[in-house]
Amino acid sequence: MQKNNDKREKAFLVGVILKGSSRVQIEEQLEELKFLAATAGADIIGKFTQNRSRPDPATFIGKGKAETIINQASELDCNLIIFNDDISPTQIKNLQKIAGETTKVIDRTGLILDIFTKHAKTKEAKTQVQLAQLEYFLPRLTRIWTHLERQMGGIGTRAGAGETQIEIDRRLIRNQIAKLKRELTAIDKQRKVQNHRRVNAFRIALVGYTNAGKSTLMNALTDADVLVQDQLFATLDTTTRKLENIEVGIPVLLSDTVGFIRNLPHNLIASFRSTLGEIRDVDLLLKVFDASSDNIHEHIDTVEEVLKEMDMPNKTNIIVLNKIDAITDPQQLSGLKTRFKEASFISSLKNIGLKELSDRIEKTITSEFQKDVFHLSFKQTKLLDTIYTLTRVLKKKSDYNGIRLEVEGNRESLDKIRQIIEK
Repeated sequence: MQKNNDKREKAFLVGVILKGSSRVQIEEQLEELKFLAATAGADIIGKFTQNRSRPDPATFIGKGKAETIINQASELDCNLIIFNDDISPTQIKNLQKIAGETTKVIDRTGLILDIFTKHAKTKEAKTQVQLAQLEYFLPRLTRIWTHLERQMGGIGTRAGAGETQIEIDRRLIRNQIAKLKRELTAIDKQRKVQNHRRVNAFRIALVGYTNAGKSTLMNALTDADVLVQDQLFATLDTTTRKLENIEVGIPVLLSDTVGFIRNLPHNLIASFRSTLGEIRDVDLLLKVFDASSDNIHEHIDTVEEVLKEMDMPNKTNIIVLNKIDAITDPQQLSGLKTRFKEASFISSLKNIGLKELSDRIEKTITSEFQKDVFHLSFKQTKLLDTIYTLTRVLKKKSDYNGIRLEVEGNRESLDKIRQIIEK
């Protein structure tokens, strides 16, 4: 009989300290893994760390240690063992054989995919998550996983890949993968059409480490009413809103995107390329980080790595250090300001520094504006609305020859207006 998936599971965490990493680093990663597991719906009952020069090919951690971990988890009444590392299909299969039918063994990628499955709401996000899950499960289809899906359910075995059971023919999975890729291609084309309509707007995207407060900042700047939760990956779908408090003569659009995390599964990055690909077309990136985090430098490195993996060109960007209200030590905040001299320090929650950030955004937008002069005949007065929409009008003067307008704006808008006038 399958357990109620709403019931919180008891989890046991496993971290392996490999060559090149330290115990401090692994302990920090296990804290993040704990947060991930809690987001998925599990309570952490225990954890285990081990030093190894390299992973064991068969079980990652060695058969003896695997038996020790599984026995410890069993004594603590845990039904879920989560490895901090990505485990190969063969290693998962062997570990699951040792664990038996009462305890599930999953890795970090399986846990993250599970969270994405829970949080996907729109058709695009669901399609992307389904694709990533199918590509993850394809090499892991075994009789053990089939049994766990039917008997246990819950974290790591949710039917989130668009199927009611895991025991489906590999050929059917590949067909489903191909179908989902076609759907994402169609969604991507539709997105490009939408982006083309925004060509005359200045576009800004919020990127950053997950749970850094991007959605709270989005709401503070735009009154967007985006979901805000103290969870990892609470927001999967891109939300775009107009920035009304910045008046530069052209529309300014702000988009919130899915957060990044260290070791983000490659198949998730690939699946979410259409969503994250929107970043490629923006004019400005706001890179948002939690200033109160002890791991802020690692978070910054992670975001840069993901952007690099997406083949992102160099974009104009502003580093935004959020949650300064959570810093109680003045020296800590002073140290951050010394290290990040070019950053904007804010608290989205407490409305600290938002006016200065808006002013900086406005200055960034107008820094590349060009000035121009347009002459309209009285027969062309219907173009005034377009000019006022696409540019900032500095001076307007009328005489018997028509209307003279001194304006400033981006080159694309100025070129478009000139083409319309000349027609």
